[in-house]
Amino acid sequence: QVQLVESGGGSVQAGGSLRLSCAAFGYTVYCMGWFRQAPGKEREGVAAISGGRTYYADSVKGRFTISQDNAKNTLYLQMNSLKPDDTAMYYCTARWGTCGADWSEVGRYNHWGQGTQVTVSS
Repeated sequence: QVQLVESGGGSVQAGGSLRLSCAAFGYTVYCMGWFRQAPGKEREGVAAISGGRTYYADSVKGRFTISQDNAKNTLYLQMNSLKPDDTAMYYCTARWGTCGADWSEVGRYNHWGQGTQVTVSS
């Protein structure tokens, strides 16, 4: 069983930065990622990583960086140049195997964290 615990959310002004962390317990070999959900919108993929290969949504390319520290079993999301449109609840997620072209499909993941709120003001 995998348990995921996010931290690092908060409020920031547009143009600012935040780093999200996700501590993974019971972690082994997974595709891990970050999704977000804004009020009234569907949950969407932000970024994913497995075997050192990374995947990003077009809306965050060049601004967000996903990384992982295997020694600490921790996943990170460095978010720079934040925009008000980035405001959402951010969720850490994981699934067996490697990430692929379906990395952004919500239904492909079976482990989720409780979420951490990110609010970007203009």
